[in-house]
Amino acid sequence: MSRLDDVAERDGWRCWVCDEPVDPDMSVNDARGPSVDSRTADRKAKVAERLAHRGCNSRKGAVKVVIAWPDHLHVAEPAPLITVAGRLERKGGREMVGRCPTKKDAHEVAEWLEDRFSRLVPGLPVTAAVEAGGGQFLVVLAAGRR
Repeated sequence: MSRLDDVAERDGWRCWVCDEPVDPDMSVNDARGPSVDSRTADRKAKVAERLAHRGCNSRKGAVKVVIAWPDHLHVAEPAPLITVAGRLERKGGREMVGRCPTKKDAHEVAEWLEDRFSRLVPGLPVTAAVEAGGGQFLVVLAAGRR
């Protein structure tokens, strides 16, 4: 198991689950305190341990982790991002992750997704593209295999 400070420094003191900052001075026993999450049992995984708030880490043991889409983004039928991240990490390729009513909305979603995936799956180069179709704009994530 890695040292908390090493994992936290690598992850920029941000919780991989909720993407909120983690206070390094908070007690590890506090729900908002830092903890190391063994995200996967796969020994081949590039990043087996990630920084999480103690509460986020404990909660994910009881319920499946859901990466929330921000309320300010206008997206219909948003894809479950943990599932998308897992498939892109395993197989690469392209995934349609949502539909937006305007091109501006779609570009905001694409920008947010690239930023969020840079922390959700570090080291996996993910790009987001906007494609017009059927009077709406589709946001598509693409990644090569690691």
